[in-house]
Amino acid sequence: MVGREAFSELNGSFLAFVEYDDDAIIATDPARTWQCFYADTPDGRVFGTNPQRVLSAIPSTEVDTRGLLEYVHMGVVVDERTVFTRLKCIPFDGYITASGAGTLSRFVYDPADPDEFDYVDELASRLERAIKRRTIYPGRHGLLLSGGYDSRAIVAQHPDIDVCYTLGAPKHPEVKAARSIANQYGADHETLIVDENYLNVDEETIEYTLGTRESIHIHHAGCDDKIDVDTIFHGLFFDTFLRGHFLPRNVVNLFGNKFPLKGLESDPNVTEVLSSKFVYHPACDHVFPECYDEFDTSLGFIDDVIQEQLDKWSDRYDNVYNSISLIGIQNQPTLPFHFELSDNYIESFVAADAELIDWHLKTPPEKRNTKTMKQAIRKLDPNIFRHRPPDRPYHSHRKNQIEKFLRRKLPLIEPFSAPWPDLQAQYAENELDHKLFPGYPCIHKLPVRVKLRINDITTWMNAAVDNNVLTPNDVLCPPERLLTDS
Repeated sequence: MVGREAFSELNGSFLAFVEYDDDAIIATDPARTWQCFYADTPDGRVFGTNPQRVLSAIPSTEVDTRGLLEYVHMGVVVDERTVFTRLKCIPFDGYITASGAGTLSRFVYDPADPDEFDYVDELASRLERAIKRRTIYPGRHGLLLSGGYDSRAIVAQHPDIDVCYTLGAPKHPEVKAARSIANQYGADHETLIVDENYLNVDEETIEYTLGTRESIHIHHAGCDDKIDVDTIFHGLFFDTFLRGHFLPRNVVNLFGNKFPLKGLESDPNVTEVLSSKFVYHPACDHVFPECYDEFDTSLGFIDDVIQEQLDKWSDRYDNVYNSISLIGIQNQPTLPFHFELSDNYIESFVAADAELIDWHLKTPPEKRNTKTMKQAIRKLDPNIFRHRPPDRPYHSHRKNQIEKFLRRKLPLIEPFSAPWPDLQAQYAENELDHKLFPGYPCIHKLPVRVKLRINDITTWMNAAVDNNVLTPNDVLCPPERLLTDS
């Protein structure tokens, strides 16, 4: 009998339910790109992908204040916790049964012998196969395409992308670059013009956070009526699995600016690295001591959360860099992007391919970088960089960083910019302090990203328990015991 090891034979982004005789099991893919929630009730265990439906089976539940504070300070609720004590998530690389929960052993760092595993060649061939596997999806195929590296690998290898979509202003350099890339590979191109819907605070969008992630990453949600395809492709997680998004790069600080050096930071502080990646704001520290006596600062709280996770998962990583990647991937903030797409289209999650995850686990952290990926996709198509990313005009990472610095400092030269609106400016233009937090002047002083998180989780929790028991102040500074009736 193969048993639970059979899940190692599956490929892609999935949540599998298997019933055999009187037993049943639910398992995730190795990276837990799908969430499953469960709760134990007097009538037995209930589960589902919609946490609000699971909560409806619980007569009453207590708010998990630690989970709530994790959400506000980091934008994620860590590991298996949620913002309600009796509502749990399926474990990372794991499964649940009718009465238990556990983990499998598919996501464990185990670097391969470099004499037998060529990182560039392996990545090139695995990317080619991963994309080819997904060319059979039905209907009209679309791709969310930027001017960067990740999504262009898909349009270069997929023979039948019908149309590419880029979010931004039509005349922005990155949109122009994406248009040129689409034309290079024979695909149509359409610009998803950003407007007031870019900063989407509707309950229908916040629902895709599942109460464990912030909604800011669902930046395309206001453009769904303009996307006319059956199957949608994207480059989500390419930077995470293939280019070391969570890894601390070696830099030198000069004149208040960071300039990159070769390699990784020699002695990284795990908490500082991950809190930065999760977008922690030090401005929260002035309110935190009033709300949680156990820690002096919010960074102290975050350090406690992360150290707990490092201890729990210590058998899955072999060095400090992989520990950072593991905790980052387990609690990836951008998953609502995937949840919203999969609910509206047939979604192709290329980076979740089992071979690409295996490459990530076998490749040492110093080789999981943009240079390796560029070499790999250049093997697939030598002309793939005919149109370079506008904010990276050179092949040299260091030269690109120097030009970014000069553009920021020199007069009469436009600095590089993102193709979408400035977050703070749009928040102010939409008068969201007045709309979201009337009567809460203390919240108005917080960073925009934190205010959006507070609105996200307040809106989601009140919708989940079908009453307005929580206020923004409760979220920012939760009382010791807070009960809700579902």
